[in-house]
Amino acid sequence: MAISPQTLAFVFGLLGNIISFMVFLAPLPTFYKIYKKKSAEGYQSVPYVVALFSAMLWIYYALLKTNATFLITINSFGCVIESLYILLFIIYAPTKLRFQTAKVIFLLNVLGFGLMLALTLVLAKGEKRLKVLGWICLVFNLSVFAAPLLIMGKVIKTKSVEYMPFALSFFLTLNAVMWFFYGLLLKDYYIALPNVVGFVFGIIQMILYVIVKNIGNKSRIPVKDELGAAKAAAPPQLHELSEQIIDAVKLGTMVCTELNPVPVTVLQPNMDVVDAVVEAVIDNIQKKKDQDIITN
Repeated sequence: MAISPQTLAFVFGLLGNIISFMVFLAPLPTFYKIYKKKSAEGYQSVPYVVALFSAMLWIYYALLKTNATFLITINSFGCVIESLYILLFIIYAPTKLRFQTAKVIFLLNVLGFGLMLALTLVLAKGEKRLKVLGWICLVFNLSVFAAPLLIMGKVIKTKSVEYMPFALSFFLTLNAVMWFFYGLLLKDYYIALPNVVGFVFGIIQMILYVIVKNIGNKSRIPVKDELGAAKAAAPPQLHELSEQIIDAVKLGTMVCTELNPVPVTVLQPNMDVVDAVVEAVIDNIQKKKDQDIITN
């Protein structure tokens, strides 16, 4: 029995909602770090501002289009969660970054969305309005997928994956697959086409994550192994040398005591001095060996 395109569209739309829900929650570890550090310095707010604007656009598009319940449900949740992310970012961001974020929100989400809403309501009507809005949604959906390029540039520059969580890249890729088939089955190419780009960007981000992570691990391991091996080999020699010095000192002390007995209270400070000298000798030998290892 063949499955109708409408049924498949319903399945992919439902899966798209579930995965999109996880995509919206994927940055939670990042914002938990911001909350713990009480600082958003080093992070970017642009991806979340653009994502909020995109969710607002898709709700408007879904209200004009019939049978678009899945678009309304997930993008309504997206508006709420992205607003919370941005609010948390503004609270813990440095003053300069805080004003920059507020400026972008005003220009894009308030002024930009308001202007687009007014123009489409006044200048376009019926099917034409839906097409114009569809193209606008398509362009800004591409912006949502392209926004992580800023983070990718930071990862390449710093050689660190701290600012690009793997979970977010993975769920973005999986999410793009679901919404592509949803749009394709409904023959809504405004939904399908941007997700092709989203899939490609998601794959690139995951590859970049693995490459940078492996480079970081390889650059740290040799130094640790070499120093670890040197330290493991050095202690027995130093321990043996120190015991020989201490035994020689004790033997000399015993001989001197038998020839000319001295009160114990006088000998004890001398042993303290000897111990200090022995420790100094051991430290110097250890430092010299470490320097030789680093030089070689």
